[in-house]
Amino acid sequence: MLFPKYNNVAYRYVGGPADPIAPTIVVPPRNTSVISGTSEVTMECVANARPLIKLSISWKKDGVPVRNGLSDFNRRLTILTPLVSDSGYYECEAVLRSSSVPSVSAGAHLHVLEPPQFVKEPEKHITAEMEKVVDIPCQARGVPPPEIVWYKDAVPISPVKYPRYRVLVGGSLQVNGLLPDDTGMFQCFARNSAGEVQTNTYLAVTSIAPNITAGPSDSTVIDGMSVILHCETSGAPRPAITWQKGERVLASGSVQLPRFTLLESGSLLISPSHISDAGTYTCMASNSRGIDEASADLIVWARTRITNPPQNQSVIKGTKAIMTCGVTHDSSVTVKFVWEKDGSVINAQSIPRMRLDADGTLHITQTWSGDIGTYTCRVTSVGGNDSHSAHLRVRQLPHAPENLWANLSTAERRAINLTWVKPFDGNSPLLRYTLEVSENNAPWTILLANIEPESTGVTVSGLIPARSYQFRLCAVNDVGKGQFSKETDRVSLPEEPPSAPPQNVIASGRTNQSIMIQWQPPPESHQNGVLRGYSVRYRLTGMPVDIQYKNITNPDVTNLLLEDLIIWTNYEIEVAAYNRAGLGVYSHKVTEWTLQGVPTIAPGDVQAEAVNSTTIRFTWTAPNPQFINGINQGYKLLAWEPGQEEEVTLVTVRPNFQDSVHVGYVTGLKKFTEYLTSALCFTTPGYRISWEEYNRTNTRVTHYLPNVTLEYRVTGLTALTTYTIEVAGMTSKGQGQLSSSTISSGVPPELPGPPTNMAISNIGPRSVTLQFKPGYDGKTSISRWQVEAQIGVLGENEDWVMVHQLANEPDARSMEVPGLNPYTFYRFRMRQVNIVGTSPPSQPSRKIQTLQAPPDIAPANVTLRTASETSLWLRWVPLPEWEYNGNPELVGYRVQYSRTGSAGKPLSHVISDRLEREFTIEDLEEWTEYEVRVQAINGIGSGPWSQPVRGRTRESVPSCGPTNVSSFATTSSSILVRWSEVPEPDRNGLILGYKVVYKEKDSDSPLQFWTVEGNTSHSVQLANLGKYVLYEIQVLAFTRIGDGMPSSPPILERTLDDVPGPPVGILFPEVRTTSVRLIWQSPLQPNGIILAYQITYRLNSSNSNAATVDVLNPSTRQYTATGLRPESVYVFRITAQTRKGWGEAAEALVVTTEKRARPQPTSRPMVPQQQVQARSVLLSWEPGSDGLSPVRYYTVQVRELPDFNWTVHSASVNHESSSYVVDRLKPFTSYQFRVKATNDIGDSEYSQESEAITTLQDAPDEAPVILSVTPHTTTSVLVRWQPPAEEKINGILLGFRIRYRELLYDRLRSIAVGNVNSLSASWADFTSPYSIRNLSESSVTQYELDNLSKHKRYEIRLSVYNAVGEGPTSSPQEVFVGEAVPTAPPQNVAIQSATATQLDVTWDPPPLENQNGDIQGYKIYFWEYQRQNETEKLRTLFMPEAGVKLKNLTGYTTYMISVAAFNAAGDGPRSAATRGRTQQAAPSAPSFIHFSELTTTSVNVSWGEPVFPNGILEGYRLIYEPCTPVDESSLACADCLHSPSPSGVSKTVTVDVKGPPYWLKIKDLADGVTYNFRIRARTFTYGPEVEANITTGPGEGAPGPPGEPFISRYGTGLTIHWSNGDPGRAPITRYVIEARPSDEGLWDILIKDIPKEVTSYTFNMDLLKQGVSYDFRVIGVNDYGYGTPSAPSPSISAQKVAPFYEEWWFLVVVALVGLIFILLLVFILIIRGQSKKYAKKSDSGNSSNCNALTHGEMVRLDESRFPALELSNRRLSVKNSFCRKNGVYTRSPPRPSPGSLHYSDEDVSTKYNDLIPAESSSLTEKPSEISDSQEALVFPYKTGGLRVLPLNLGSDSEYEVDSNRQKTHSFVNHYISDPTYYNSWPQQRNLPAQTATPHESGLGSRGPVSHPHAPLCHPCPHSSTPRRARRSHLPQARCNKAGRAKWWWQGDRGRGKCQGRGRGACFGPRAVGLPLRANRAPTHPASIAPSTAPQAAWRPGPAPPSPGSPPSSDPALTQSIDPPSKTWPLLCLSKSSHWLFVLTGQE
Repeated sequence: MLFPKYNNVAYRYVGGPADPIAPTIVVPPRNTSVISGTSEVTMECVANARPLIKLSISWKKDGVPVRNGLSDFNRRLTILTPLVSDSGYYECEAVLRSSSVPSVSAGAHLHVLEPPQFVKEPEKHITAEMEKVVDIPCQARGVPPPEIVWYKDAVPISPVKYPRYRVLVGGSLQVNGLLPDDTGMFQCFARNSAGEVQTNTYLAVTSIAPNITAGPSDSTVIDGMSVILHCETSGAPRPAITWQKGERVLASGSVQLPRFTLLESGSLLISPSHISDAGTYTCMASNSRGIDEASADLIVWARTRITNPPQNQSVIKGTKAIMTCGVTHDSSVTVKFVWEKDGSVINAQSIPRMRLDADGTLHITQTWSGDIGTYTCRVTSVGGNDSHSAHLRVRQLPHAPENLWANLSTAERRAINLTWVKPFDGNSPLLRYTLEVSENNAPWTILLANIEPESTGVTVSGLIPARSYQFRLCAVNDVGKGQFSKETDRVSLPEEPPSAPPQNVIASGRTNQSIMIQWQPPPESHQNGVLRGYSVRYRLTGMPVDIQYKNITNPDVTNLLLEDLIIWTNYEIEVAAYNRAGLGVYSHKVTEWTLQGVPTIAPGDVQAEAVNSTTIRFTWTAPNPQFINGINQGYKLLAWEPGQEEEVTLVTVRPNFQDSVHVGYVTGLKKFTEYLTSALCFTTPGYRISWEEYNRTNTRVTHYLPNVTLEYRVTGLTALTTYTIEVAGMTSKGQGQLSSSTISSGVPPELPGPPTNMAISNIGPRSVTLQFKPGYDGKTSISRWQVEAQIGVLGENEDWVMVHQLANEPDARSMEVPGLNPYTFYRFRMRQVNIVGTSPPSQPSRKIQTLQAPPDIAPANVTLRTASETSLWLRWVPLPEWEYNGNPELVGYRVQYSRTGSAGKPLSHVISDRLEREFTIEDLEEWTEYEVRVQAINGIGSGPWSQPVRGRTRESVPSCGPTNVSSFATTSSSILVRWSEVPEPDRNGLILGYKVVYKEKDSDSPLQFWTVEGNTSHSVQLANLGKYVLYEIQVLAFTRIGDGMPSSPPILERTLDDVPGPPVGILFPEVRTTSVRLIWQSPLQPNGIILAYQITYRLNSSNSNAATVDVLNPSTRQYTATGLRPESVYVFRITAQTRKGWGEAAEALVVTTEKRARPQPTSRPMVPQQQVQARSVLLSWEPGSDGLSPVRYYTVQVRELPDFNWTVHSASVNHESSSYVVDRLKPFTSYQFRVKATNDIGDSEYSQESEAITTLQDAPDEAPVILSVTPHTTTSVLVRWQPPAEEKINGILLGFRIRYRELLYDRLRSIAVGNVNSLSASWADFTSPYSIRNLSESSVTQYELDNLSKHKRYEIRLSVYNAVGEGPTSSPQEVFVGEAVPTAPPQNVAIQSATATQLDVTWDPPPLENQNGDIQGYKIYFWEYQRQNETEKLRTLFMPEAGVKLKNLTGYTTYMISVAAFNAAGDGPRSAATRGRTQQAAPSAPSFIHFSELTTTSVNVSWGEPVFPNGILEGYRLIYEPCTPVDESSLACADCLHSPSPSGVSKTVTVDVKGPPYWLKIKDLADGVTYNFRIRARTFTYGPEVEANITTGPGEGAPGPPGEPFISRYGTGLTIHWSNGDPGRAPITRYVIEARPSDEGLWDILIKDIPKEVTSYTFNMDLLKQGVSYDFRVIGVNDYGYGTPSAPSPSISAQKVAPFYEEWWFLVVVALVGLIFILLLVFILIIRGQSKKYAKKSDSGNSSNCNALTHGEMVRLDESRFPALELSNRRLSVKNSFCRKNGVYTRSPPRPSPGSLHYSDEDVSTKYNDLIPAESSSLTEKPSEISDSQEALVFPYKTGGLRVLPLNLGSDSEYEVDSNRQKTHSFVNHYISDPTYYNSWPQQRNLPAQTATPHESGLGSRGPVSHPHAPLCHPCPHSSTPRRARRSHLPQARCNKAGRAKWWWQGDRGRGKCQGRGRGACFGPRAVGLPLRANRAPTHPASIAPSTAPQAAWRPGPAPPSPGSPPSSDPALTQSIDPPSKTWPLLCLSKSSHWLFVLTGQE
């Protein structure tokens, strides 16, 4: 209280006693309902809050606060005397004042109910007549609204049960069609939840006799109009009305004849009326009280109508026009004709040119423009009025264009603008303007012939400057060409500078300072005026110097000598012409050099000094190059004595461009004589000769000789010295190639020796470079080198041919040998020649092959034939193989083709098949001549082109439409269309005419065609078009082949507007007795824009002329007419208006009655036979009753028999029609028809179907399709076709008609292409008349057309015909006659297998009569059997040989071979396929190598079969070796895969594997070493290798090493402990324990699949060999593979601790005591039998089972489901075993004779001589050799079964190996783990094996380790094995006649029971189980019962098993064998269980 400001804080956060509590509503209001008038109603709302004093409650009703009726702190709301208005939603809200806590509210609904009260009640008594409708009122109100329920005579009224009773909206009851039974008491109850009230009334039904109150009256009606005969009646019940005409009942309640309708009032409606309806009609009224009747007469007049109305006409001025107006009318009626023109009446009698006939026809003669207008014929009569209009147009020639004006164009050069005023078109649209021109007063010529008619101006461009032009113009319409306009003034074009340069400009150097330039004038058309001269400009090429000009003022001078030029300088020169307008275009630059001059400056710094008594040494510097004025050819050194200038000593020195100071010598001078000297530079060419001592360049002497010198005597040489002499030519361009020779002075020459050290380089396609060391030169220069070669076929005995000689190159050390053949094998040798002779040949070079080169020749015999409209068939003879010049696989051909005379770039196509001899050139232009040539190509380039050949494609349809298509609407029903010609490249033949294609835009109507024959007319006027319709118009051209492409895009043109057609779709959806509502649709032919609609209606009677007219908005589609007369017929007329006026009206009748119904069906339609046509029938019917609603239209359906589907043919047949022409039918087809009528209410039912009607036959609609026309013989062709579809034949097919004629294409050679396509060309010029052959057999589809002319081209067409006529002809097919393919295949095809890749095929030619010409070659098709689509190949022989050698085939593969002959015409048929197979070959490489189970010392290798085995696979060879040398220290142990070898030596191991599966487990690899594995397959020889590398050791991501393991011993068990290491990149999935004897260092897998969760593992010491110390290590495994092994554990001995009972002293005591028991035991055994001696021992269990480490425990399936095979090199010694029990080794298996295995090595065959015979690399096995490892027995069958039983055999002594013996590789340890190898033993080599599963094999039931592959065991030994050997290794048994058996094995004996007889170790045919005395307690007893399959019989006693014995429950003791087929005995022993098994196996 002292600190109030903190009280709030405590109140808010601490939560003291003053904290407010938000209000809550404890008792909310509840929904309440009360009845109005209750005294009060209370709503309660109790709330709670803290502090309570601040709680406030307020109330709201429908959101409005309530102030009254509150009490008890507003917790109660009381409403006194609640009313309905008090109903609503009441809400109370509880608020805690002065607090921020939220308020709370609750609400409820109050409903105040009001009991029912009647608003309207019926009278207590109601009287009504029968058949009337009565309404009984009853309405009530209340809250909620009350429900009205009716009762009659205290029974509830159900509207469902009494359909005539209907409760109206509001509650009133309506009773329809009162009956006497309706009399009674009716009660009305009103109920709601507040109460109920009721009222009642009594209904009485009365009846009255009939009375006709208004009967019919006599009437007259016009035919076709409606008439009503009235008959109003009274009576109760309502009288039934019947109308009769005479005795015929027309209409009644049950009878309704067509057109006669009984109205609701009783009146009779006749609609429409017919002439036959005239007569007396009687109305009869009747009911149950009586009858009344009345009669009247009806007169019917025939209606007057215009039946032949006037038609729109267009006449030429001055001709006659006739307007018809034919009328039909009643004979008693007079008609009157009145003609109007444009609304004015024509008085024909006052106009002489007009005449009106009595039939209404109007004649107008001498028509002129005043007669143009709309003419209307009006017919009036009492029988009706009618009118029709037509338009008359008068055409004339167009007037001449006016105001034709010509002036120069300011926007375009060389152009003149023409303008004119459009002339009068003569009432016919202008087609075009024609413009003529006169150039320089020349005659008039047509310049533009097709100027658009809309144009009023045109620009004429492309004129020639400086010329004058004059123009005139005329207009053309469809009448003709009008007058020419007045000629324009002559307009001259100004001159312009020449627009083209002078032509053929050439330049040539004349002297060293002049160049002659020559040219020709520009073309005349580009001179643009009178030439005034020429301008020549020139300058130094490439120099930034000024241009110099020379002007020639005489235009006749066309050359110029440019003088005073610089010596030896390159100039660029241009020439241009000029006229008065200026200078024209300069020509292209030409360049030319002036000739060389002499140097203008002497060498510098010339010094001369005497070197000796005869020589002067010159030194000088070269002159400046710019003053040499040419090419420096050298220097001349001059020396002469004073006064003797004529005797000059001259020495020429070659220029030295490297040194700045030049040195030269003049020798041979006089001694001690004074000389004058001089040095000069020269540019004159000649020869240079030099000589020097060999390899002493300082002794060189050089002389320059004149060019006329051809020899030179060299003097002054030193004796016995070798000199080199060089000679070179000198020209103005420089020194030529040197020619040199070496010679020794003064030494006699000898014969040279051969060159040596020959090498080849720079091998090219036609040359190679030979490097060589020259041989002994014979003491003289070598004058010539000779090269000889062996070509193609190389060998010792092949000839050597001289291929090249090289002369005058004595110092050559290499030479190019040219002129070789490309892609050819060569071997070279050389000889050298000197003056004495030729040396012996050198040693031959290596074999080389020259490179490829382009082919040298072109294909021969190139011919070209027409193939189709767009293709040509090209044929040639392929190149011979020796002309390929390259790889045959890359040889092909290039075809080049272009249009004849075309300057464009030709097209080409490459054919990659070297054997191809034909090609079809596609995508050519139709009807075009092409020039074609062929060249051969290979991988290097192209050969020469063949001579071009020409051919023309066939004629085709035009590929585009005419150009410049335009249109113009001339009238409301016609359009004028104009076009230009088809562009020449697109005509594709001779244009025979045009077709205008048109249709209404955006409509589904079919295309319409207007054909214009001929190629002269390019316009047409389309008539009879729709009015004001937008048309799409296209024009196409057609040739004899067919229609071309239409013009594109379509042009749009709308016809002119006209008065519209009648509106359609008139219906009356609402009809009352005094009003109707009608709807309609706009006219189908609006003929313009609808501006308004006019409704006219009146009574449909003859005497009613008063009509109501109403004009409506154009968007209006409905109209309501009121104030009509009930039960009357009205005729409504609706017409539309365009700007041309009101159109045709549509009429419809309606009867003002509410008694309307659907129409009745028409009568069954009838089709008179005489009205049946081929494609249409006339259908007629009688209308049914229209149901007081006139029929608006009929629907006709048609059904084609025997189809059951009806289709609508027309849904808009006129309602006045009673017949209809059904068109669009198929000829010769059966149909049925039916009709339905539609009025305002809906559709009638369909009429009964008509009788089946079959249309008549008609000519066929389609032509046959010609499938092919091929030459059959040299004078006949075979025509194949496909007949038209049956429905297109239109009748019964009678036969085919073939038309053919010769095409005279040769005539085209003398006619230009332009003429061929000209307007005057005709096909009559190029073709002959058709010949016809009739084929009367309708089923044929091919025909040989014979007796044709050879080497001619024919056109063939085909058609079909029936009894009516012939159908259209097919498209023409062309064929060349004279060449035919062979018609028979080669005979006697035979195949001989030559090698693994070659088949020799031979055959005989086709019969001579079927060859059809010379056989040019054969095509051999061959493919692998059953793989034709994938492997088919083709070999083509281009010589008529009768055999071929097919090479490069796949080995050991069956091929199918077919042969076909061909000649110049093509390929003949192929022979039947013949089968042959190649011999075996080496297989392809294995498909893959896969590595798995990779550790530091081992890997599992698997591979796939070869893709192409090429024979029977016999096995595989696996070779592996380290990629780098491996030190011995890096191996896992000293005893490794190979014997010790020096460090760094690569070790290679070769393993031969026979048969699948394709895997091998390789062990004892070095850690971290990369090994290379190579595998190849073998058939009869080995195929190529597939290789891969693998690096041992853990992979990236594999686990790290676990912690170092330690071992604890527990009795006979060992437990290994370790700790987890690094798991790597993935979690560890399992652990593996490896072990090794401590003294070996070779690790082996001991335990696999140790769960990942454990870190210790216990196993029985029995797995190890006793007395041997072992090391152990642990490896983790994850998804990345085996990890790094842990460190080895401490060594531990496997020696068991002997218990006391094994001590010697205990054994002595036991022996003494046991001796007594043994004697007793022997006595008992003799008595009771040997078999029971061990029964007790067998039951003692399996306590001593040796869980040996079998190989199956070290092998498992790898990731690819390949069983792994471990490979070990452990010796067969005690130290090599893990388990030695009872003196028997259990580690190493026996060594069977595995025929599938082979082992070899470079150093293995001599090191493993204990296992491998020295003379062979194969491993064989003697039957007596048994290893010391555990074995099992395998039963393989040919049916695929394989079962395995465990077995241990052997003894210590048999398998001891000399310890001093060299370490060898154990064959068994490598391969015994693979069960598939044992499946291939000699006894079982061909038997498929199925590996046993772990459950089947019985492994895994003992100890912690299991594996599916148990060790194998031998079949029983055979007689070939020595008996002693058999008895020493296998148990022996003998059966006696009594069935008793004795057995013995290694000193143990026993007895048993035999089932069968036998001796030795094998029993048959059944099995016997024998006990075996053991050193240990026996294993678990078991029983295996025999079945139909051989079973192992295993019992603890000697008795044999009995049939049906239950099988053993121990899976380790039970094996099933597949069903047998052939019996042999087998024996097996399981040492681990000490039981002997003798079984009968079956094969």
